[in-house]
Amino acid sequence: MKKSLLAIILLLTACATFAQKREFRGAWMQVINGQYNGLSTAAMQQKLAHQLDVLQADGVNAIIFQVRPECDALYASSIEPWSRFLTGRQGQRPDPYWDPLQWMVEQCHKRGMELHAWINPYRAKMGSTTLAPNHIAAQHPERVFSYGNQLILNPALKENRDYICRVADDIVSRYDIDGLHIDDYFYPYPNGEAIPDEAYFKADPRGFRNIADWRRDNVNLFVKQLYETVHARKPWVKVGISPFGIYRNQRTDPKNGSATTGLQNYDDLYADVLLWISNGWLDYCAPQLYWEIGNKAADYETLIKWWNRFAANRPLFIGESIERTVKYPDPANPNSNQMPAKHRLHQSLPNVEGTVLWYADAAVQNLGNYGTVLRNSYWRYPALQPLMPFIDHKAPKKPRKVKVIGTEDGPVLFWTAPKGKKWSDEAVKYVVYRFDKGDRIDLSDPSKIVAITPNTFYRLTAGNGAVATYAVTALDRMSNESKAKRVRVK
Repeated sequence: MKKSLLAIILLLTACATFAQKREFRGAWMQVINGQYNGLSTAAMQQKLAHQLDVLQADGVNAIIFQVRPECDALYASSIEPWSRFLTGRQGQRPDPYWDPLQWMVEQCHKRGMELHAWINPYRAKMGSTTLAPNHIAAQHPERVFSYGNQLILNPALKENRDYICRVADDIVSRYDIDGLHIDDYFYPYPNGEAIPDEAYFKADPRGFRNIADWRRDNVNLFVKQLYETVHARKPWVKVGISPFGIYRNQRTDPKNGSATTGLQNYDDLYADVLLWISNGWLDYCAPQLYWEIGNKAADYETLIKWWNRFAANRPLFIGESIERTVKYPDPANPNSNQMPAKHRLHQSLPNVEGTVLWYADAAVQNLGNYGTVLRNSYWRYPALQPLMPFIDHKAPKKPRKVKVIGTEDGPVLFWTAPKGKKWSDEAVKYVVYRFDKGDRIDLSDPSKIVAITPNTFYRLTAGNGAVATYAVTALDRMSNESKAKRVRVK
């Protein structure tokens, strides 16, 4: 027996499927790795559609799509230029014309997935990018500073905070996205260079005595303003932040630090993530725990338990590196990679409500059979999004007029949307359950879900028996679920 096949069997037998009704199952879909470079509009759409189909089959229910890598746009923007990662040259309009963000919203919603638009807030330029004339760094070079091979929007400047929030508001107002997502790039990752902002600190210290506290406050002001901007426009759009995986080390902060020795959000990136969580300036936190169990500087098990303990005030989703998970053996079971051990940690920690895969194409390529295990075991059954009662907790009314109608293509289950007067009680998706004869009607069992769909119909297929009961529930924008409307079908 080949070792790879043995590994699959060990993985599948080691993980008895634990079906969860609600779980965030996300995947970061990046563009800066060049996977779409040189592709025509049709070829890029074909590749994206294939990736979405595979991810949907693997159980993914949310896509985090990178739309602003360097103050540019993979969408139609009157504020920022088209991205070079779309057309090969910054500022060049795609030809034939299309809007990737709008297309992705439609494709994800058609598949019952959420779409979160991922922006990099401060990064203005990477490497050798040639800036378009309407780029913010070309128009206002005084508002950026150089660091390594990058240009960074200076977080000290209020006009930059206002500018980023204007971009975010433009996206939220014009696209039917489910989330607005920012990653771990605040102040730049340190490389030994000094950040050239001391003159700004001396000119306006705002009562702070040291520059580190002042920098953290600059970022705090931005995060708060971004959150308020998004929710003022559309209260249902979730604001997600994906910080670096270490908040502080114990040797720096014995009370709140983790038993790690790596780079620190608080001290090195000036990102006070716990303050944002405590103050409710984000709707979910997805720390990037890309290390393996047993890593000397940043042990995965130590960190996931730390985040479970300290970040419970908002939904917690864990950023997982597929490549490192399948590369390293489980210290307790060298015949297996670390996927089962990490999954058990997720299941054992009460505040961990989901996973975000780094990165989407690694799952599509099925590195280390990661996608196979998701599809056949861990994410075999569909899952609804975790609840966010701090935004909205009231369920919509149940669907109306549920009935089966015969068509030329076979029987179809139809229903009518429930009445809703405002966004918080409007149905946007539906869950269809099938219970065969003898089954107990139990809506908490995700193995009975046959569809999560934006449509008000479902084409019936043959099941295990001739008689079945279908139950249809409605979901609002925050995935609050209505009571069920049932129909018995022969």
